[in-house]
Amino acid sequence: MKKAILYLIALLVIASLVMTACASSTPTPPAADSAAPADDTTAPDPTEEPVADEPTDEDKITIRWFVGLGAGSEPENIPGQDALVEQFNASQDRIELVVEYVDYEQAPDVLSTQIAGGNPPDILGPVGWSGVNPFEGLFLDMEPYLTEMNFDWTDFSDASVDAYRLQEGLVGIPFAVYPSYIFYNKDLFDEAGLEYPPHEWGADYADGEPWDIAKMEEFALQLTVDSNGNDANSPEFDPENIVQFGYHTVWSDGIKTDCAALFGADNVVDADGIAYLSDAWRDCITWYYEGAHEKYFYPNRTYEVSDLLGQDNTFDSGNVAMSHSHLWYTCCVEGVATNWDAAAVPSYNGELTSKLHADTFRILASSKNPNEAVEVVVWMTGEAAPDFLQVYGGMPARALQQDAFFEGLNEQFTQGVDWQVAIDGLQYPDKPSSEANMSNYSKAFDHLWTFHNLILSESGLDIDAEMDTLVTELQAIFDEE
Repeated sequence: MKKAILYLIALLVIASLVMTACASSTPTPPAADSAAPADDTTAPDPTEEPVADEPTDEDKITIRWFVGLGAGSEPENIPGQDALVEQFNASQDRIELVVEYVDYEQAPDVLSTQIAGGNPPDILGPVGWSGVNPFEGLFLDMEPYLTEMNFDWTDFSDASVDAYRLQEGLVGIPFAVYPSYIFYNKDLFDEAGLEYPPHEWGADYADGEPWDIAKMEEFALQLTVDSNGNDANSPEFDPENIVQFGYHTVWSDGIKTDCAALFGADNVVDADGIAYLSDAWRDCITWYYEGAHEKYFYPNRTYEVSDLLGQDNTFDSGNVAMSHSHLWYTCCVEGVATNWDAAAVPSYNGELTSKLHADTFRILASSKNPNEAVEVVVWMTGEAAPDFLQVYGGMPARALQQDAFFEGLNEQFTQGVDWQVAIDGLQYPDKPSSEANMSNYSKAFDHLWTFHNLILSESGLDIDAEMDTLVTELQAIFDEE
């Protein structure tokens, strides 16, 4: 029994020795003071916050901004917009804002193709009513998103916000307003020895006569000059060699624009969808036609696109004495005609009109990232609005931004411009808007533009018959829809 116990103990000792030998064959880490190289990996300090990896471009949400339906695609606008896109992208790391510039004439077709192909952008703008009329009903109701983020509306008038509450909901945040007025070249008035047109809306001219369409035409004739120095009143005047014009409606969008500019608010279709031309707008069309082909104070289409008139940027050429346009035209009137000022629009039949444009940014309801798109639009119309408005020449819809906006314009136009003319023009908006919708809008708009080119390009027309034909053709277009 004793031998058995001793034998068992011996076996246990041998087993213990074998296990110890096996264990010692596994390498152990060197001691802290060992000469062996240290491990490259340092254990994290549990008291430090972990640092997240920087998001890559693939991680960011891309928001596409389509520019071209309204302002913004002109070469003068692009650098400023590009800089603001860079500013937004650098301000945060979740969204990549990408801008797409499309020529104004091509933009509706390009956008329609993108939508039909299932590849629509997220944001459109800046754009007014006319530019989006063909896409009515396709826009996001922003109200729920703005309510969720507790958006502050206190800096906006209720009327300006309600203007964007349409059938599909709140389609925009008020951004820019562009009242219209008369740009006039002070040097050309001085050269002709004429007093400047009045700045106060509804005021008489310096000679005590009403500042109306007839008075403006009187001065336009005196300020239209041929290469021999004869004005358009002279029997020696040469209409084939005009070097200076008295008046032009710069960058017109067609007859609706031309007529609303000077002859009062109206439309070419009534509430029942019936095409018509009012007496006022028939007067308007006749006035433009005679101005271009019989009285010569208004440039015909050949002159409009000539080098003499800046290839359609007519007032900036320095060879047009007066021009009707909107506040946004400050984007592009900084060439030859630097000594200009603002005057009130003349009255027609005692009525005053400051044709009004109002732009904002809209979001397509098809956007796959509406939250992020709304975030971008809030930035565009809020924090970044002063810089965007300088790019477009738009007066801020936010009341608190207006003083700074005009201070910025004064730095750009050091000759001193009476901006009160533009501010006061807001009291006389065109209602209905010259940008009001029509049935079969795109085709009707194109037809009106064709008519506009016809009356400015061809002399010898029976203008009354042409207007009757226009109404008939418009009705056929409205009936197609």
